Amino acid sequence: MPRVVVTGEVDDAAEWETKFRTHGDLFRSQTATAIHFTVTNQNEFAILAEVDDLGTWREILESSATEQAMAHDGVKRKTVKVYELDKEYDL
Repeated sequence: MPRVVVTGEVDDAAEWETKFRTHGDLFRSQTATAIHFTVTNQNEFAILAEVDDLGTWREILESSATEQAMAHDGVKRKTVKVYELDKEYDL
């Protein structure tokens, strides 16, 4: 299953987390099956998304719906970095 990591900065960590948790429909439309995340006291976040379809995920990430959600949540868009994990190391 494809996994994606998204990192960035937000205006207010507590407010971001509250608003982030309202986007279940958006994540499902991105074919996400699981979302793991953390947010720091320094107003940084990291998200790990497990998705069924990487192409659909990419398309919706670039959509106006995602742009609006990020703006609503206080994400500093220029700080966002996206990593598509394409390697695995089994122990």
